[in-house]
Formats: sequence, structure tokens, C-alpha cells
Amino acid sequence: MGSMIIGAAIGGVLGFLYYKLVGCSSGTCPITSKPLNTVMYGAVMGMLVSSAA
Repeated sequence: MGSMIIGAAIGGVLGFLYYKLVGCSSGTCPITSKPLNTVMYGAVMGMLVSSAA
């Protein structure tokens, strides 16, 4: 359980960094157009990866 929380936190930070560094120039990208979307997506992906390990 603890590793899933850590994975979600790391994934959220990486998602936010992706938004800031890469982002979406046109504004029409469903995931990367808003920072909340990328943070949530990163958190979910981090949880999945950490639970699989």
C-alpha cells in the first residue's frame, strides 16, 4: 500500500513536469492540455507501475 502512494506521488510529479516541459501547444490535447489532467494521469500510471513491481 505504501509503495502505491509513493508511486502515485512520483507519477504526479512526473506528470506535472511533462506538462511544464512538453505540454500541448495547440491546447486540444485531451491529457496534456491542463496540468490537473497530466498530474492525475501520471499518478494513476505511477500507482499501476508500483503495484506491478
